Amino acid sequence: LFLPSFQDLFGVSMVVPLMNLHIKSLGASHTVAGIIGSLYGIMQLFSSTFVGCWSDVVGRRYSLLACILLSALGYFLLGTSTTVFLFAISRIPVGIFKHTLSISKALLSDLVPERDRPLVMGRFNAASSVGFILGPVVGGYLAELEDGFYQTSFICASIFLLNAGLVWMLPWSEENTGNREHQQGNKGTGSFSAKANRDLHLKSATNGAMASDSLFQSPWIQVATVLKRIKGIACSDLWDIFLVRLLMSVAILLYYSNFSLALEERFGVKPLFAGYLMSYSSALGVLAGCLLGPITRLYQHNTYRILLHSSTLTCTLILLYASALSIWMVILSSTFLAFSTTIGRTCIIDLELTIGGNEASGTLLGVGQSVTSVGRIVAPLLSGIAQEFSPCGPPSLGVGLALVAILIMNANKQKYCSHGNVKLKNQ
Repeated sequence: LFLPSFQDLFGVSMVVPLMNLHIKSLGASHTVAGIIGSLYGIMQLFSSTFVGCWSDVVGRRYSLLACILLSALGYFLLGTSTTVFLFAISRIPVGIFKHTLSISKALLSDLVPERDRPLVMGRFNAASSVGFILGPVVGGYLAELEDGFYQTSFICASIFLLNAGLVWMLPWSEENTGNREHQQGNKGTGSFSAKANRDLHLKSATNGAMASDSLFQSPWIQVATVLKRIKGIACSDLWDIFLVRLLMSVAILLYYSNFSLALEERFGVKPLFAGYLMSYSSALGVLAGCLLGPITRLYQHNTYRILLHSSTLTCTLILLYASALSIWMVILSSTFLAFSTTIGRTCIIDLELTIGGNEASGTLLGVGQSVTSVGRIVAPLLSGIAQEFSPCGPPSLGVGLALVAILIMNANKQKYCSHGNVKLKNQ
């Protein structure tokens, strides 16, 4: 699963930086290009919850394969787009079904014990981030060739087809047997607890039965089941977790919004330096994902404390950037922010699954993605308004939002620490 996640973001990051240049070369105005980009974000906003819930209904294998293949179709159509209309059409299947990483995370949460989940998720994010670092370099090189954008799009579609083959080759039919053997083999070794192995086996069996039963249900029954599950999430007591995720995501987006322009206005540095600084932060984020194992052991697997401390550090570093008097303070804040944000993102996902329960992990991750999408829509608007007052306006506003998130976490400390599942209304 780490290899497809690496290839996924590697392929996507080859194409995405070139898309604005391509659509302008087709004769589209800045407004039309912006509208198409916004439509993609809106489709992601509404589809992530439904696709995540659908993966709970029909099983991870078929939903993941469907999303990979339909995303491949979207990038193949992108490689044949010679008009603005075809370009817009190619973004539809990708906008609706490009949730491959979310479903992969839900599958990982089904397969690993709860105490090992932050470690595995951190490594998964690290593998994805490496692809995101390397992809733009390769895409920029291919763009220099004749018809470079079309070649890059076809290569991306081919990578998704390769991922579909890798996912198909996973030992799905041997999953339950493998888990039982793993449980027997690790008895007495301390690698996993007996309860963790028992939960692992039960989750695998449940998902296997769900996949075989639900896949052949009529589409109307599947839709009704999906809507019922979404209603259960909406009526559950999880609003504070998703609100914390929204506030922290907007705070971080405000930090990075107009980053190059703000550095140029405040310190007179060129945009190239800002690009190097963001690549440096991305590389440190990969390292942070690999360090999650020792960090969780240091905190005795208390995800709430890790999240609270990482959020507090993030808030402090954004404040340091907003009040920075020299470029070296910006470099210092960017260095440690790469660690705190990577750890925070992983911990908030783990906390969602811990409090909400693994029975609806796909739905929970889908709702979380929708919440993040709302942040991506809201953050540019808030950044533009704050930028009118000062170049330091967006990060200063981000500090305030992060403080609110920290206060919410402190107010709900008992629920986070108890690790009791919040029962959904439909269970």
